[in-house]
Amino acid sequence: MAVTAGMVKELRERTGAGMMDCKNVLVETDGNMEKAIELLREKGLAKAAKKAGRVASQGLVQLAFAEDGKKAAVIEVNAETDFVAKNEEFVEFVKTLSDMALANDVADMDAFMELAYPGGGTVTETLNAKIAKIGENMSIRRFEKLQDPGVVYVGYIHGGGKIGVIVGLQTEAQLADVAIMGKDIAMQVASMNPKFIDESAVDPAYIESEKNILIQQALNEGKPQDIVEKMVTGRLKKELKETCLIEQKFVKNGDITVAQYIDETAKTTGKAIKVVAMIRYEVGEGIEKVEENFAEEVAKQMNN
Repeated sequence: MAVTAGMVKELRERTGAGMMDCKNVLVETDGNMEKAIELLREKGLAKAAKKAGRVASQGLVQLAFAEDGKKAAVIEVNAETDFVAKNEEFVEFVKTLSDMALANDVADMDAFMELAYPGGGTVTETLNAKIAKIGENMSIRRFEKLQDPGVVYVGYIHGGGKIGVIVGLQTEAQLADVAIMGKDIAMQVASMNPKFIDESAVDPAYIESEKNILIQQALNEGKPQDIVEKMVTGRLKKELKETCLIEQKFVKNGDITVAQYIDETAKTTGKAIKVVAMIRYEVGEGIEKVEENFAEEVAKQMNN
């Protein structure tokens, strides 16, 4: 029986095992899903498979940078509890993974999971070993590497790894000249969570959607049709100032905008500076968190 990508995906979701492990056992069992699960468990992935159904919404975001700031990487690794997320072994694991994301050029998560982990085995095998040892479901959720010519990367970690931000600055200035400003901008992104860098980066579909919402709001308020368009244009401009990074009021000095702060630094360095990249990872964002009775959860842990 031919093993399809869909079958591999299903087995991964059901067991938490790596892509190649899933593919290999499916080939070995001629596509029999239940036998493949049994085989994975026999190969030492039983605990990882058993834990894989649990929601891992805690964890850490970690950043890694080249010494000259010309390369950067961010990764999010999840665990079930904040207690494990603060565990020294987990912290070191995430740090190593962020360094690997920086050092390697891999296209996607599947390729990343098959990289050789320092000390032996693949990332997948190391992850499964740690799941078995620590006793919680864990997952490497996402990562990104940034490396563009003429861009210097600076970052900021908030809350001990709850939020991680990287900003890319297109400039001829050296890292040392823009490091403080870059960190301030990254702090701004962490705090204010802008959707876009500037108006040129705004998706036209987003503008059209927001415009329609604002028009409807104005009509619901009983405003005359002939002045609604002008009113909506003003409201949209105000909203874009709040959602575009460089238009926002600078959190460390509310008298100026982020754009003005960047201009001040550019004048000091004598080099033009432009924000061209912005990545913000927040632990667990978008993951459905299951609320459970604490006593029930303890009982579950003891039965595993």
